[in-house]
Amino acid sequence: MEPKISVALVTRNRPESLERTLTSLRAQSAQPFEVIVSDDSDAEFVPRIMAIAEKFQCTYRPGPKRGLYANRNSVALACSGSHVRTMDDDHTFPDGHWEACAQAVVEAPDTVWTISEYVPTRRPEDGPPNEPGQLHPRGFSVAPADPEEYWGISDGASIYPKSIFEAGHLYAEYFIFGAAYLEFGSRLKWLGYTLRNLRTTYVDHDYHESARSVMNAEVDLSSRVFAMLCHSFRYQRSIKNASLTSLQIAWEIIRGGTRGARCVRRGMRAFREFASP
Repeated sequence: MEPKISVALVTRNRPESLERTLTSLRAQSAQPFEVIVSDDSDAEFVPRIMAIAEKFQCTYRPGPKRGLYANRNSVALACSGSHVRTMDDDHTFPDGHWEACAQAVVEAPDTVWTISEYVPTRRPEDGPPNEPGQLHPRGFSVAPADPEEYWGISDGASIYPKSIFEAGHLYAEYFIFGAAYLEFGSRLKWLGYTLRNLRTTYVDHDYHESARSVMNAEVDLSSRVFAMLCHSFRYQRSIKNASLTSLQIAWEIIRGGTRGARCVRRGMRAFREFASP
């Protein structure tokens, strides 16, 4: 049976950027099975977002307004296709992008496919696109050493079998954004899923730090502590990983003082709750 790929597009307070994304998507020679726009926008933006979704024949739905990862989970579960393609409101696509996505799913329907990106500071003339990294025990995203042992994840540009979400494997919702998404890739690998990078296409990510709809350094650090604890003390437990994570956490406390200690406590609390039966 031919797979049906749903687009689970999350947006918040960026109608102009959303319109660029949907213009690019609808210009593709092949199209997804459905496009659902899940909108976490403030009230003054909602009418414009709704109008844009209607203009591009997308299903509009209000988001849960509990942060990025709650929005991703909500829209993924609302998709009716066999596969879910996550998408952000600041992406555009090269020619043939959707054909490449569909071909990957036909080739390996049970695989989680991640998609590389170009950003304003790295263009095609600079070389290959940035490959989605995988979680390091110190909480950072790093290039995989072995593509056959890959747990990388692209938060806004991955293709999942819908069955993953139906089985209750969802993005952790403890933090409204941040490095928590890296935990999801490590967890899926631990659960036995195969993750691979789709090398035949990419997205153009119009990423600017100043354009983020939410910015909070404490949430960033807390979510990173959560992710590294999950990775080193649950999914890939080893003396080496535990040591690297413990050293990084100690450094964050030394460097950040009271603020660092507060973030570490918050990350640890989320980890204990998440890891408990």
